[in-house]
Amino acid sequence: MSKHAEFNITPEEQAENEAFLRGREVAGERYIKRHSKQARWTHGITVSCCMWLMFSGAFVFVPPLAAMVGPDVVFAFRMSHRILGVVFVLVPIISAIMAPAGVKHIIHNNICHWTEDDKKWMILFLPYLFLAKWIHMPDQDEQKSGQRVADGALWISGIIMGITGVLLLLNSTILPMGTGAHSWLLFFHDLFFCIMLIFALAHIFLGAGIFQPYRGMWKVMWKDGLISESDALYHWGHWARDVLKTDNGVIRKKDDEK
Repeated sequence: MSKHAEFNITPEEQAENEAFLRGREVAGERYIKRHSKQARWTHGITVSCCMWLMFSGAFVFVPPLAAMVGPDVVFAFRMSHRILGVVFVLVPIISAIMAPAGVKHIIHNNICHWTEDDKKWMILFLPYLFLAKWIHMPDQDEQKSGQRVADGALWISGIIMGITGVLLLLNSTILPMGTGAHSWLLFFHDLFFCIMLIFALAHIFLGAGIFQPYRGMWKVMWKDGLISESDALYHWGHWARDVLKTDNGVIRKKDDEK
């Protein structure tokens, strides 16, 4: 006698199941719109500028590196650092002016009340990096608690680096402030560069999909702004279920469209 009880379905139920599966196949997998085109462009330009500013700044502000490449190369790095620095400051400002509601939404997501799931997520994050197969992370809202910490550090570092960078540019061109002011500005510029570098590396580790559970996540910001239903439920369960209930921003993609 079989250990498992037999389960028989009627022909009508079988037909309904097959019709449901055919409908899912025709309709395609559900995707959620996570980032707008403006958000992706703003992110892409700012990140690209930031990467070059980090690289060129090393040769402009670190004497051994400057001596290694020579004055002509350092001059080229300095000019590019100034130009891209202006772009780094202006692009987010212009984007914020174009979409003030988006800025309000970002601020709300980063300073909202922490739930018990948020606190538990932060506690589990470090062991999760090494035991992802065995640790189930709690559901999260649109912004994970860890994202709020990292994004907050990146935002604050970027703002202070932008302000000190503009003041350093003015100090060396049309508004001399003296060597004392220059030293303090350079100190804070370098300090928040180090802070930004730490959180940027962590952001790249996760956002670029180097960490296996985040594999393919780069497409959400660098491709079409869409995230699959399964990935959304895994990473941002509370947010995903709320969006799926309303069906707002939910689209379907067939296999040949992915």
